[in-house]
Amino acid sequence: MVIDVSEQDFEREVIERSKEVPVVVDFWAEWCGPCRMLGPVLEQAAADREGEVVLAKLDTDANQGIARAFQIQSIPAVKAFKDGRVVAEFIGAQPPARVAQFFDALVPTEAERLVAAGGEQDLRRALELDPARTEAAVALARLLADRGDREEALTVVDGRPGFAAEGLAARLRLEADPAVAEAFARLDAGETEAALDALIGAIATTNGDDQDRKDDLRRAVVGILDDLGVEHPVARESRRKLAAALY
Repeated sequence: MVIDVSEQDFEREVIERSKEVPVVVDFWAEWCGPCRMLGPVLEQAAADREGEVVLAKLDTDANQGIARAFQIQSIPAVKAFKDGRVVAEFIGAQPPARVAQFFDALVPTEAERLVAAGGEQDLRRALELDPARTEAAVALARLLADRGDREEALTVVDGRPGFAAEGLAARLRLEADPAVAEAFARLDAGETEAALDALIGAIATTNGDDQDRKDDLRRAVVGILDDLGVEHPVARESRRKLAAALY
């Protein structure tokens, strides 16, 4: 999609729209020769990604306030907006390949689209395309675990970096431990604080020689806290309890 924008509708057509789809703004002027060269290249790149990115063209002579607001000192100038802010930019006429790379960086990759779709086959294909994509591995492992394929789930997620992956792998190893199985049952039932208290309590009572179990309990707790988020009140209090149990 290609649209013309002005000072009157810039907020709506660029800033607000970019919260739903990336918007590339072409700052140009009629007298600018390089602008006339770049314009068709930008328009073709937008057409090739129809529905995934919007190209907005702004005449800097007719909209000097916006040009000043974004410190446009040389044209053509191109700025990409996502979530209401500039995330990428370049100045001057660029070859089609460079422009294509600029646009491609704004739209989801095939692997990202597959992860967003979220089905088992989608996630497996995403991992084929990008084996390092941990969020796909975590999502697939959760699907497998939910249907009872815990051994395969652990194979998928074990050894991957990040709190979510490490926490899930730790849980899958610990679920066979009757001393903490009830904690995970409480977690699945929505009793998050009680589950965390039980897991943290298990850390405190674990024999000092069983470092692997203690590490897995810590990873499982940290994974749950990561899911809750920094500001969650249960997470804040549980972090304090975890620190006390560990140190």
